[in-house]
Amino acid sequence: MKINEVEALVGITKKNIRFYEEKGLLAPGRNSENGYRDYGEAEVATLRRIKLLRKLGVPIEEIRRMREGTQTVGDGLRRHLVTLERERRNLDEAVRLCGLLQTCEVPLSELDAEGFLQEVESLERAGTTFHDQQKRDVRTRYVAPVVVTVVFVALMAGAIGLFLWAVLTEPEEVPPLPLVAVTIAVPALMIVGVVYALVLRIREIGKGEIDDAKRY
Repeated sequence: MKINEVEALVGITKKNIRFYEEKGLLAPGRNSENGYRDYGEAEVATLRRIKLLRKLGVPIEEIRRMREGTQTVGDGLRRHLVTLERERRNLDEAVRLCGLLQTCEVPLSELDAEGFLQEVESLERAGTTFHDQQKRDVRTRYVAPVVVTVVFVALMAGAIGLFLWAVLTEPEEVPPLPLVAVTIAVPALMIVGVVYALVLRIREIGKGEIDDAKRY
């Protein structure tokens, strides 16, 4: 089978199928005639198992250990249950605090947050993790490298512009042409390199599994 057929049959996106291959969870053969990946019933069954475990939130590393035979399904799920229980306790605390805040029928400007913050900090010291510490905003993973790149490019472009302005305003002070070329080429090449690095970074971020497999 081709990857499009597997996508339709199992309900896993092509992007995630390739992601699982990169992570070593899947190893389809190659068609000897055209070199394309050739998926069979074994790969379909493996993807269904992965889909089930990922829907339950089992980490990729746990699934890899199961695939390698270094642990059973039961071993991996026992560890995962510990994580789920911890997350449930965290969520229970968040629900409790939200319930208390629900009774505060006042505008936000009149909310006395100090007491609640003290309780939150006390719970955090005891090991509770709240939502804002668990979730990473995917957009920030893109925004940070883009902002750094834009700032760097602006600085380098400004340096080039300043140098050209100096050359044009005082042509009698212009250094030798090779030196001019080098002075302009170095920051220009740095700009190209940084933009190229940004493109690679964005591609790397985009390789990740789609929404933790919950969009299947």
